[in-house]
Amino acid sequence: MHFAFLLASLTYIAVSVYIGWALIADKPIYKGRSLGLLLLGMAAHAALLYPSVVTLYGLNFNLFNVISLISLFFLCFYVLFSLYRPIVSLGILAAPTALAGMTIGYVGRAPYQPITDISLGLETHILLSLAAYCVLLMAAVQALFLRLQIRELKHKTIHRFWVNKLPSLQSMESLLFDMLLVGFVLLSIALGIGFIYVQDLMAQHIVHKTVFSLLSWLLFGGLLFGHWRAGWRGKRAANITIYAFILLAIGFVGSKFVLEMLL
Repeated sequence: MHFAFLLASLTYIAVSVYIGWALIADKPIYKGRSLGLLLLGMAAHAALLYPSVVTLYGLNFNLFNVISLISLFFLCFYVLFSLYRPIVSLGILAAPTALAGMTIGYVGRAPYQPITDISLGLETHILLSLAAYCVLLMAAVQALFLRLQIRELKHKTIHRFWVNKLPSLQSMESLLFDMLLVGFVLLSIALGIGFIYVQDLMAQHIVHKTVFSLLSWLLFGGLLFGHWRAGWRGKRAANITIYAFILLAIGFVGSKFVLEMLL
């Protein structure tokens, strides 16, 4: 077993167990301790992933490498958001997600199809697309938790254990719109660069991916505009976020799975 995989796995498991124990025992979660361990795990995760993606013949963004990279970005953005939002407790979800993504990337096998002679603009498009997908995935998960939290509060079931352990509703909602704004900006830039550098959509079999991405972009943009102009929030914001991400996932992961694993 690769040392980097073992080290990252142990740190992700340790953080998950520590935060889980703190939540159950109602103990304070020390941010520095948790984030420090996660940074160590992320470094090992990156060291494991780098030679699989950056190969002698070009960048290898197969399905399993992409899943692992997205899980690494997921954890990276969680750490960044944790620096200014009281959401360290959500590491109970972030660390296992990174562990699952890394494991899938490590054991999964897909055809080796490196991207050769790639321009800097196209590299930027790919990385920004992955970063945008990751942040919007986080937003979708956040929206799901927000929706459940609103339902529990509405039905006066605040005594349920998991609701008490979540950050406040205001913090959860503020974090959701932080994620939406960051993800929307990244997606906008990625789409703009893509239209400049991708020459033939039909030949590269990405028309459907582009259509679903644009539909998702319109929904996310409409939600942010509605929040700014009309104060959209709560259940409506959560639902639109989830629907928009489903469209993005169909265009991104769905098309990649069909092209690499079925065709």
